Amino acid sequence: MQNKAIFTSLKAMPERYKNRQLLLIQIGIVLFASLLFIPGLGMAHLFDWDELNFAESAREMLVSGNYFTVQINFEPFWEKPPLFIWMQALSMKLFGVNEFAARLPNALCGITTLLVLFNIGRTVKNIQFGLLWMFMYLCSVLPFFYFRSGIIDPWFNLFIFIGIYYFIRYTSPDNKGNTYLQLSFSALFLGLAILTKGPVGLLIFLITFAVYLMLNRFRLTFRWKELLLFSLILLFVGTFWFTLQLLNGNYRIIEDFILYQIRLFQTKDAGHGGFLLYHFVILLIGVFPASLLALPTFKISVLHEESDEQMAHLFRWMMIVFWVVLILFTIVNTKIVHYSSFCYFPITFLAAWYMDKVLEKRLVFHRYVKIMLVVVALFFGSAVVFLTLFDRLKSAIFPYVTDEFSLGSMQATSHWTGFEPLFGVILVLFTLLFCVKIKKKATMNTLLLLLSGSLFFISVALYFVVPQIEKYSQAAAVEFYISKRGEDCYIYPTAKSYAHYFYSDRLPLNNSADQELLMYGVISKPCYFVLKNYREDVLEFKRKVPEAKLLYEKNGFIFFVRDYHK
Repeated sequence: MQNKAIFTSLKAMPERYKNRQLLLIQIGIVLFASLLFIPGLGMAHLFDWDELNFAESAREMLVSGNYFTVQINFEPFWEKPPLFIWMQALSMKLFGVNEFAARLPNALCGITTLLVLFNIGRTVKNIQFGLLWMFMYLCSVLPFFYFRSGIIDPWFNLFIFIGIYYFIRYTSPDNKGNTYLQLSFSALFLGLAILTKGPVGLLIFLITFAVYLMLNRFRLTFRWKELLLFSLILLFVGTFWFTLQLLNGNYRIIEDFILYQIRLFQTKDAGHGGFLLYHFVILLIGVFPASLLALPTFKISVLHEESDEQMAHLFRWMMIVFWVVLILFTIVNTKIVHYSSFCYFPITFLAAWYMDKVLEKRLVFHRYVKIMLVVVALFFGSAVVFLTLFDRLKSAIFPYVTDEFSLGSMQATSHWTGFEPLFGVILVLFTLLFCVKIKKKATMNTLLLLLSGSLFFISVALYFVVPQIEKYSQAAAVEFYISKRGEDCYIYPTAKSYAHYFYSDRLPLNNSADQELLMYGVISKPCYFVLKNYREDVLEFKRKVPEAKLLYEKNGFIFFVRDYHK
């Protein structure tokens, strides 16, 4: 009743007061999101491969002055277009070459995304629904985490989502807006998605649209002028960089780019394989709690509860795009967590829609959802408790570890304050309180118990847990690379990595990656080799390069140097 009174009074307000309230809410969103996403961005080193891949390309743009061609190790890198890397290069120009600058574009993307969701939600229904959708996205594990990362997908997903949203408005049965403007914005943002990560952004839209047409029995009213405008804008924006490459004579980079996209679909690229239902599991657990709150919406008859045609239209599109993305990347052989990250948009929408209906007393909150919420909360809570107590427990695990790399990694020491296990306890406690109270009374305050508990857990874990976990994974290697800054030398990790380029500040004169030369040839400067300490690999390396001298071993890594020939 209280919520109804608020929204009734809002409708009765003069227009200028409504606009002022909306402005204050949006300023509040910007400030709140900035506090969550920006502080501490540089607390942990960038992680291989994706974070370091893009950050290194941005750094090399600054070093070489070549902003036209994406490079890795000062060689053309054909896997990604440059839009996101341009964002990182600009950030590094302003804030220096560091982790903060590499991740800042995604923090800004997070702020933008929350504003977009709020405004779409309040336009489609009301302010409450806009806030619900926004908080579902903000308070879910992987969506929050990605806005504090340096990977390409947050901007890529946002561009696709906005492009599809304007097309959804265009296809709305009661569309009274400017259709030319809607299609122009749709084409513009889909084109920006292509410039960010490639044609898969357009592919997602095209398949989603094709499925929508089939379900709508191929009924679509359009003008040929509208289709021409959409196609021209999409073609111009989406192929802008590729056209410049062709005009500059870089035909090979286009060919390699296309072959790479095909390889992702056909093979387990870069060792990223996975079981068939990989993305189902990732989304179910990783988008907690929104993924579990969205489950009741997959009942076929649930849309009968929606009386608003505009909301029903958006619901259908969100459900279609969810299944398109999930099935598409289930078929793709390369399995990487963020490949299905576009699904965060439809999942959080469906969760917001369901909880909105529960709050309106039009749907009941299902018991199985409560059980799954508690189970997944216990999973995350137990994981954090185990990690923070790991240093005390690892001596009992050592006898069961069979490979040297894992054993060495476990011997790293993190610095825990002692109160980190409380993070997991608080998550479980707030989830339990929500499940108890939702049975008695479904209110916004009850829902806030779940969302605030989740948000607290995610945000503090990123501050206090992730930097400590890094010490068990890559910290020893990164520390070595940093020690070689300014030294005229070669560095060659035997396992695929981009860390040695970024953290040693590689210059073109040190960019040799010729394995034959560095291991056996005549070199004019020392070459450092970094190996993961697997016994067979180390013995093989020593056999092949007997003149390499062992420097030291640390936390699963072993470091050698081959001196230059005077």
